[in-house]
Amino acid sequence: MTTAPTARTNAVGTAHTRVEGRDKVTGAARYAGEIPFADLAHGWLVLSTVARGRIRSVDTADVLAMPGVVAVLHHGNAPRVETGYVGLLGVPDPTVTVFQHDRVPHAGWPVALVVAETAEQAREAAEALVVHYEQEPHDVDFAGEHPDAYPVDFHGPAVIEKGDLEAELAASAVVVDVEYTTPEEHHGMMEPHAATARWDGGRLEVVDSNQGTFWVASELAQMFSLDPSAVRVRSEHVGGGFGSKGIRAHQVAAVMAATELQRPVRVVMTRRQMFSLTGYRSPTRQRLRLGADADGRLRALEHRSLSATSTVHEFIETAAGPARTMYGADAHHTANRLVRLDVPTPTFMRAPGEAPGSFALESAMDELAEKCGLDPIELRVRNDPETGPVSGLPFSGRNLIACFREGASRFGWADRDPRPGLRREGRWLLGTGTAAASFPAGAGPSTAAVTAQADGTFTVGVNAADIGTGARTALTLVAADALRTATENVRVRIGDSDLGPAFIAGGSMGTRSWAWAVMAAAEELRERLALGADIPPEGITVRSDTTEAIGALAQKERHSFGAQFAEVAVDPATGEVRVRRMLGIFAAGRIVNPLTARNQFVGGMTWGISMALHEEAVRDRASGGHYGADLAGYHVAAHADVPAIEADWIDDPDPDDPVGIKGIGEIGIVGAAAAIANAVWHATGVRHRDLPIRPDRVLTAGGHA
Repeated sequence: MTTAPTARTNAVGTAHTRVEGRDKVTGAARYAGEIPFADLAHGWLVLSTVARGRIRSVDTADVLAMPGVVAVLHHGNAPRVETGYVGLLGVPDPTVTVFQHDRVPHAGWPVALVVAETAEQAREAAEALVVHYEQEPHDVDFAGEHPDAYPVDFHGPAVIEKGDLEAELAASAVVVDVEYTTPEEHHGMMEPHAATARWDGGRLEVVDSNQGTFWVASELAQMFSLDPSAVRVRSEHVGGGFGSKGIRAHQVAAVMAATELQRPVRVVMTRRQMFSLTGYRSPTRQRLRLGADADGRLRALEHRSLSATSTVHEFIETAAGPARTMYGADAHHTANRLVRLDVPTPTFMRAPGEAPGSFALESAMDELAEKCGLDPIELRVRNDPETGPVSGLPFSGRNLIACFREGASRFGWADRDPRPGLRREGRWLLGTGTAAASFPAGAGPSTAAVTAQADGTFTVGVNAADIGTGARTALTLVAADALRTATENVRVRIGDSDLGPAFIAGGSMGTRSWAWAVMAAAEELRERLALGADIPPEGITVRSDTTEAIGALAQKERHSFGAQFAEVAVDPATGEVRVRRMLGIFAAGRIVNPLTARNQFVGGMTWGISMALHEEAVRDRASGGHYGADLAGYHVAAHADVPAIEADWIDDPDPDDPVGIKGIGEIGIVGAAAAIANAVWHATGVRHRDLPIRPDRVLTAGGHA
C-alpha cells in the first residue's frame, strides 16, 4: 500500500471543483430520463380537468387502438397497492397511491397512465383519452377568512404560549401589529421528475431522480408489499430537487405499468404536470404582534401563521417556527395553523417554514426598529437571546451578531441615513435593508462503507444524494482527510439503495449526516491499516452506523445563522424594482468546500430575489387550476435580475460534530426576501407586506416621488 506523506494539507476547507464536473459539462453524466433500456415503453400521465368530483368512466377503446399504445391504467384496472403504509413522515400518503379509487380531490389529480412504444405516441394518446366526471363544487380560495383552520403539530408543537401576551402588549411602549402574506411558490428545478421501472430476476429496479434512494425504495417496498431486499432504486445524478423529489405519483405509476407489462416503463413529467404533482410552497398569511420597551427590548412576541393543504393529505408550512429561535420576549406566543382546500398537497420547499416565516418576522422587526428610532441591527443586538427563547436549551453556537457586524462593515452600513425616500439617482430611488437568517442544524442516522484497495486507493460507499449541492465532492474531501490520503485516491459511490440506509438530501442535513458516517468508517479503517494488515485482492472494508452517535445532538439548540444585506433601486414612475447588490455573511459550521459552499449561499440568495420580486403561482377560482403553469407564466429570477451577490462566512465549527459541519443548503434563502423588502421601504417610504413586490403594487402603494 502507498503511504501518505508525513506532512499534508487538509482537503476540508480548500476549494475543489466538482469531481463529477467534467462528466456533467460533457454530457457523460446521465440523468434519470436519459439512461437507455432495452424494450423500453413510455408512460404518460393523464390528469383530471376538474377540481373536485368523481370519475364516472374512462373511454379507453379508441385510445388502445391508436398507434403504439399498449396499455391504459386507471382506477378500474390498475394493480392494487397498500394504501395505509407509513412512510418517511410517519403517516400514509394518499397522493402517491394512484389509481386506487374514483375520487378527484383537485385539478391535476392523476386519473390514468397511457403506455406506448414511444413518448410521442404516449403523449398523443394521453391527450386523446376521454374521461367523464361527476363534478362537485370546489374551494381553492386561500385569501379569505377560514373559520375551520386548525393547529397541526409538525416537527414540534403547533402552538406554544409562554407568558401573558395581552398584558405585555398593553405594557409595551411601542407595538407593531401587522399581517404579511406570501403566495404559492413552485420548485422549478432544471431536471423534471422522471423514473424508469423494470423487473429483473424477480427484483424491482427503479432508476429515478430523487433526494434519497433508500427512502423511495422503502416506500415502494411497503406500497407493493415487497421485501425491502427485493427493491433497488438508483439516482446517480439529480438536476435539482429543493424538497420535491421524494416519492411521487410517477414512480408508482411506472412500477404499476412495468408490473402489468413485464417490461421497462419510463414516466417523465412535463413542466405543467409538475405544478400539480410534485408539491409546492403553500401560501401563508402571518400575523405579527411585537411589543417593546422604549429601548427596543421585546416584552411581547406573537407570530401566528396560516397555510393551506389538500383535502387528502396534511402538510403544514411552519412559518411561525423561526420566531421560536430568533428572539426572546417575556410573553412569547407562536402558532402554525392549517386550512384544507381543494388543491394539491404542498411539500418541503427550500427552507420550508423559515423562508416565508423570516420574511414576516424580519420585516416586522424592521418596522419595530423604525418605531423605536433604532438602527435595525442594533434592535437585533438588544434582543439576541442567550438560550433558546422557547426551549431554554443552550445554543451550540450563536454567532448571529458577529455576522451582522462583519456584514455591516463590508456593506458600508454605517454610512446609511435611516430616513426613507431620500437617496435618488436619476429616476431611481435607492434604499438598503437587512435581515437575520437562521436554519436548524441537525443530522440523521446514516451508514457508510469504506474499502481499502491493494493499489492504495479507497472506495467510499454511502447512499447520499447529490442534488446539485456538491455533496459527492464534499464527501471526497472528508474521506481523504480521515484516511490521510490525497483526494485523487478516493472514489465516492452514491445514489444507490443497495449501499444501505442513509439520510435524505434535505433539511440541510445531508452532507453532515453522510460525512459523519464516512468519517467513522474511514477512521476505523485507517486504524486497522496502521496495524499492518495485508490487503487482499477484494480489499478491506469497514462499515459504520451513526444511529447511536447522533443522539447527543438533542441536548442543545443547533442552528446556522446569517445576516443578509440588500441595496435596491425603485422607479416610482414604472414600479420597477431592481436589486443592485446583496451581501450575505453566514455562521454555518465548518465549510468543507468553499467553492461549492459559496455556490449554495449565492443560489439561496438569488432565490430570495425571486421570492421578493417575481414568484407567484395564481389559481383560477373557477377551474381550480393555475394560470400559466409553466416557466413562461411563473416568473423566476433570470440572469439579468441577479446583481453582484457576495456570500461569505465566519469561523463557526460545531464542536459536537466530528467534521464541524452544520449545513448550508437552505440558510441562503432565509431572510433574503425580507432584506429586499426592507430596502424597498428605505427607498420609497412604503412598506410592502405582500409578496411578490410587483410593479403594480409599487405603483398602487405610491411613495416618495
